[in-house]
Amino acid sequence: MKLLDRIEMHLKETHMAPSRFGRRAVGDPRFVLDLRAGRRPRLRTLRKVEGYLQAAKDKATEILPIQR
Repeated sequence: MKLLDRIEMHLKETHMAPSRFGRRAVGDPRFVLDLRAGRRPRLRTLRKVEGYLQAAKDKATEILPIQR
């Protein structure tokens, strides 16, 4: 799956704005918009995005303790 497809899926699942994702993942609010327009990110940027997506996935799959 392409990076942009994975980002789009994340945006849909989390109801996150593209600018917020870009700001949080790589510090660039235009990142997703630029990807949609054909931008090709550098390897370092790809690694940051991959790390952000993995951290978000890990956080979503954590089992929350039962509060009593």
